[in-house]
Amino acid sequence: MQVPVGFLGKLWSFVSFLPFFILLLLLLGSVKAVLIGPVAAGIVFFGNSAVIIGLWPAHFIWTYYCVLKTERIGLVLKIFIGILLPLPLLLLPVLAIVGSLLSGVGYGVFVPLMATFEAVGEGVTDKLVHCFMDGTASTIAGACTVVRDVMDFCFHSYFSFMDDLIETMGEDETPFDIKLSYLPRSALVAFVAVPVDVLMISAVALWKSPCMLLKGWQRLCEDLVGREGPFLETVCVPFAGLAIILWPLAVIGGIIASFFSSFLFGFRAGLIAYQEASFKMGLAYMISAVAIFDEYTNDLLYLREGSCLPRPKYRKADIQKCETGQNKERYNITADPAVRQHGHHKHRRALQRSKTFMQTIQRLRPIQIWDWFFRSCSELNGRILLSEGLITAEDMEEYITKGKGKKLSIKLPAWCVLQCLIRSAKSDSNGLLISDNVEVTNFNWPKDKVFDWMLGPLVVIKEQMKKLDINEDEEMCLRKLIMTNKNEKPSDWDDSGFPSDDSIKRGQLQAIIRRLQGIVANMSRVPSFRRRFINLVRALYLEAIEAGAIDGSRDVKRRVKADVASGKIGEEGTSDVAGSSNDTLWNIDMV
Repeated sequence: MQVPVGFLGKLWSFVSFLPFFILLLLLLGSVKAVLIGPVAAGIVFFGNSAVIIGLWPAHFIWTYYCVLKTERIGLVLKIFIGILLPLPLLLLPVLAIVGSLLSGVGYGVFVPLMATFEAVGEGVTDKLVHCFMDGTASTIAGACTVVRDVMDFCFHSYFSFMDDLIETMGEDETPFDIKLSYLPRSALVAFVAVPVDVLMISAVALWKSPCMLLKGWQRLCEDLVGREGPFLETVCVPFAGLAIILWPLAVIGGIIASFFSSFLFGFRAGLIAYQEASFKMGLAYMISAVAIFDEYTNDLLYLREGSCLPRPKYRKADIQKCETGQNKERYNITADPAVRQHGHHKHRRALQRSKTFMQTIQRLRPIQIWDWFFRSCSELNGRILLSEGLITAEDMEEYITKGKGKKLSIKLPAWCVLQCLIRSAKSDSNGLLISDNVEVTNFNWPKDKVFDWMLGPLVVIKEQMKKLDINEDEEMCLRKLIMTNKNEKPSDWDDSGFPSDDSIKRGQLQAIIRRLQGIVANMSRVPSFRRRFINLVRALYLEAIEAGAIDGSRDVKRRVKADVASGKIGEEGTSDVAGSSNDTLWNIDMV
């Protein structure tokens, strides 16, 4: 939608849109929510509850077995876990029922409602048809997908986590345990810190709540006048206006959240006392926690920098650095008299406006990163490895029928990521070059905890790859070594034909490959990963049979074609950051 120019034009667009919003879109979305919502909510509620409760006995027994068997946990900690573990395990069915009910109702109501509003957005053709059709069948299909992802998590991800727990430790690893002599000190610090931090942090939150109320109203009103942030899209104007009215409730919610978070600060003081083996350090954190919270709220509300409250150091390492002068620059007092007098910079930061829609869409979405990843695993590398015989029909049939296969689920994605790192290192990219036109950097990658956790280490590994200077012959050999050889020790690559005789370089590459395989193993536990990867292998298998590259099993072929006919492998193409493909391989439901 085109944003009108001038205040009167904006005001007229807002006023004229209200009847259309209230009488048509809101009413139509509510009708679809009433009709479709109970069906979707029932699917999510009964499906998730059945999966979680049905697997609860196996989870209960296997959790206890893994905790007792693992070498990564010491004897004292095992006893504590064994005593406390029944409580969360017994509460799991109750939480599953309540969570499935709430998520089912929320999904069934809000998805059809929001799909109705999105149908009149910019770039949508046949808006009238989409207003009636969007959010109906897709909501029911999405509910089934939610149940499928929960089932994959309970069947696959949980047991994968447990397998890691009972793995044999390395020679340089030590088990986690607790020292009983430290517990009385930690308990006493927590007993003192909890009431103090609850009182002080709640007082700070109450003191700053009027400022939060006025600052929030100021920002929302500025966005309303300038048609920025939530007011840029006309469809979102009524919801953003509702946010102005309900902002006091958000302030009250912030106060309540501060109250509950203050308990965590108090308990962490006991943890600090245990980690530092010092009663004094625990009390120091108890005092610093209030200053940390005050500084955080100052940054959030764009008030003065830092905090006027005392903030003693609660780590012995920090104290030693200050005493030895290693951290001199950090604690050096500036020569500006005004700063020394007032304790903070004289010029305060101006209140920043919310990001506009055009600024927001420049950041890559998580679905774009996933689309590139799965396309790279099949179209860019799967076909090549299949033609070279590094992936066989037996590998794909085992993964399709049993859902297992390290070569496909771990080694193939690890090679795709490694190839991306090599390409990024050779092009001297600041981030990760995932295609010819798209570069993922700290500024545009999705601000999502999962992606921060995955992409951050990959950027570090990419910098290591720059120093290794991989040539084309070594890159071709690495593809074979990753798929067929072990990479646990340097001798695993003996007589492998690797072009370089540098043992240090070979050891570094093996360490990088092991780390990438670990990252991929953790990625495979993310909900929706398993479903999408199985669809990818099915499509690759079917395409290879049709192209005559392999002679697949008739039973597996019949099963894959049945999945295509039943819609498990969708017929909707997916968008990719590098472009779209019309091949059979990408007629997969990747969302």
